[in-house]
Amino acid sequence: MQKTIIAMSVVTLLAGCAHMSGGHHGGDHHGGDHHGKAGHHGAHWSYEGDTGPAHWGDLSPDFALCKTGKEQSPIDIDTASVQPGNLGPIEFHYQPLNGFEVINNGHTFKVPVNNGSYAVIGGKRYELLQFHFHVPSEHTIDGEHVAMVAHLVHKAADGQLGVIGVLMREGAANPALTPVWQHLPQDEGKASGSATVDIMSMLPADKTYYNYSGSLTTPPCSEGVNWNVLKNTVSVSSAQVDAFTRVFPKSARPVQPLNGRVVTVNH
Repeated sequence: MQKTIIAMSVVTLLAGCAHMSGGHHGGDHHGGDHHGKAGHHGAHWSYEGDTGPAHWGDLSPDFALCKTGKEQSPIDIDTASVQPGNLGPIEFHYQPLNGFEVINNGHTFKVPVNNGSYAVIGGKRYELLQFHFHVPSEHTIDGEHVAMVAHLVHKAADGQLGVIGVLMREGAANPALTPVWQHLPQDEGKASGSATVDIMSMLPADKTYYNYSGSLTTPPCSEGVNWNVLKNTVSVSSAQVDAFTRVFPKSARPVQPLNGRVVTVNH
């Protein structure tokens, strides 16, 4: 498996790296996940062939930004070019999920969150809507993917999405994923679990992060998303990755041009 650095990005959503209800629209980020099926946009999209990423912008007028946008995600984060940032640390206020739902939306596995969990990024509060996964990581670090990434999608009161990306490198099994992985729906639909999911335990101890302005990583590729990719990785086992790819062999959009955007590193 290619080298992977699983990066968890704070994403205000998409379920695959996309938009939510009430601000940026579409994709799985819509309605709590930044990835997703066609939804109300009506156009089917996928990760390969004639409906794959290279063609998203031609599938529907609603998806035009996938082709014409200048601030698209994901990107390659060139660590030699990142600038010092002054956003300060992310304040995480995540509560455990006591019982949960896992949704197979045809593109990824998504877990909705509606328990008051939120994060404060640069002094702005973003409510956590959902988290989902991609294999391999969509963002790359110095040209390298990691095995998997978790995108935590958030939304601020003004409608802006904020995504936190947690990069996962292949290694030991990740116990924080176990409750969810025990209930992965093999077909489109949902499954429920009664165990507790400790969202905070999905994050690395050192929460230094890269920040930049980007987009949903799934159609409609809406821009204005506050992207936060955690610099440090957590582990995920090959068995956990395989359980995902058996259902979703492809779930990552290729990296997009930076187009002069500045990426900062914040502590």
